[in-house]
Amino acid sequence: MATANLSYYESLPKINPDWTIAIVQSKWNSEITDGLYSGAHDLLLKAGVQDSNIKTLKVPGSYELPLGAQWAIEKHELDAVICVGSVIRGETAHFDYVCQAVSQGVKDVSLEYNLPVIFGVLTDDNIEQSRARSGGEHGNKGTEAALTALEMLALRDSL
Repeated sequence: MATANLSYYESLPKINPDWTIAIVQSKWNSEITDGLYSGAHDLLLKAGVQDSNIKTLKVPGSYELPLGAQWAIEKHELDAVICVGSVIRGETAHFDYVCQAVSQGVKDVSLEYNLPVIFGVLTDDNIEQSRARSGGEHGNKGTEAALTALEMLALRDSL
C-alpha cells in the first residue's frame, strides 16, 4: 500500500483565469466529500481561477454526480467539471453497482459535451482509507482532480 502523499505536484499548468469550472459534490459521506471539495476549490484558487468562475452544485449521492455534471454544463458556460464523491464498500453488491454507474456516467457526460468531466470519486474499502485520501496522509483526491481539470484545459488550449 502506498504511504506517500499522492497529491504532491511540482508546478501548476499555465491557466486562463477566465476558465469557468464547476465542482459537483456528493452530500453523502460529507465528512469525506467536504475535504475533497476543499482540496479541489483551494487548488483552483491557488492556480489563479477566479472565485466567481468556480460554480458549486451539491447532489444527494455519488450516483447523482453525472446528472449534476450534465445540469451544470447546461446551466453555465463551463470549461470543465470536477465530480467529487465517496463510495465506501459495504456488505452488499451496492458498492459495485454505484461505482460502475458513476464512472460510466461521468465518462459519458464528458464525451457527450466534449468537456473534461473529472472523476474525483473515492471508491474505498473503509472510512479510514477515505479519510487518508481526502486530506489525510495520502493527500487529497479533490486536489488531484482539480489539477487534472487544469491540465486537460491547458492541453485543449494548446491544440
